[in-house]
Amino acid sequence: MIDFFSQLWDLISFTQLQKSKKSIVFYSEGRDSWTHLRGLIEEFLKINEVDVCYISSEEDDPGLNLKDSNYRAFCMGSGHMLNWLFLNIETNIMVMTMPDLNSFQLKQSKHNVHYVYVQHSLVSLHMAYRKGAFDNFNTIFCGGPHHIKEVRATEKKYNLHAKNLVKHGYSRLDSLIKVAQKNADSRRKEKTYILIAPSWGENGLIETLGKELVGNLLSAGYRVTLRPHPQTMKLNKVKVDEIGNLYGANESFNLETELAIEESLCSSDLMITDWSGASMDYSFGLKKEVLFLDLPKKINNPEYNEINIEPIEVTIRSKVGSVVSIENFVDIHKAINKLLKDKNPNLEELRDENVFNVHKSDLVGAQELKKLFGKLQ
Repeated sequence: MIDFFSQLWDLISFTQLQKSKKSIVFYSEGRDSWTHLRGLIEEFLKINEVDVCYISSEEDDPGLNLKDSNYRAFCMGSGHMLNWLFLNIETNIMVMTMPDLNSFQLKQSKHNVHYVYVQHSLVSLHMAYRKGAFDNFNTIFCGGPHHIKEVRATEKKYNLHAKNLVKHGYSRLDSLIKVAQKNADSRRKEKTYILIAPSWGENGLIETLGKELVGNLLSAGYRVTLRPHPQTMKLNKVKVDEIGNLYGANESFNLETELAIEESLCSSDLMITDWSGASMDYSFGLKKEVLFLDLPKKINNPEYNEINIEPIEVTIRSKVGSVVSIENFVDIHKAINKLLKDKNPNLEELRDENVFNVHKSDLVGAQELKKLFGKLQ
């Protein structure tokens, strides 16, 4: 629990800064956001003498501990103080990985602020996110060509102002590629190792078949790690706890709730998921196969078909792995063995077709922010 007086002190300290000391602000919902912002911030600090402020809603956010003479970090929780700050903030640029600006409690500033959205997933922008999730951003950093097509089609459909679209890439992917290179021989050989990393929501894998899937895999002799989505931990922790209590004593089972840990990603042989964007992180970053359970689509925008573009999380499934119907769920081991036997040699080519600036997204993003900052000044 973040101390009220610490939050208040950080709020006062931030508001009393000269505007030149807070002309670019990064907002983080917490340690999971830091995963996507870290490289961009570090590269920006390398190529600029501009002061950067970092505001987080979680006290255990690693971004609060970064040391640089041009960097200041503040923790303000997620309550009324943060709401007030968003509404009153004076800065040139505000960067975040949080969609739905102005839709819920966090509103646009009454001052002139340029809002930049940075992707926290490679999934498409019109099905997995709510309608209007990106309407109030001025600049969108795009992970791949699909994001540009989707934004432009949405603008045309709803007669929206054209946004500044940046061919950025995906920092999380570049980070995983580096991790994979360092840990090329880290996989344990004694058992086939399955990573379950689903999305969240009422039709998600954990919420519907999680307990049965884990039991099935353990009975078949696999080593299993369950890696719940952070939103599942917030909204349906009881399901995760149920699985943990049921299988926690089994030495072949591991429950991993800290997404900053990457050992399971590197050591596992195959991922099982539903509609999670983690499937592209895994296949493109680590060049490993993914098995999809054919659960109902994750649809947060019922009007997504109006855009008339098939979401990448639909198109990519058969290209990076295979799909198992719920009816064939009990025989999932057959699909696992087939997928591991018939490895896909084209994952790197697929990655380069679908993601901008592989290996250099942080540098490109920092350079684009620098240009944007210069124009706004």
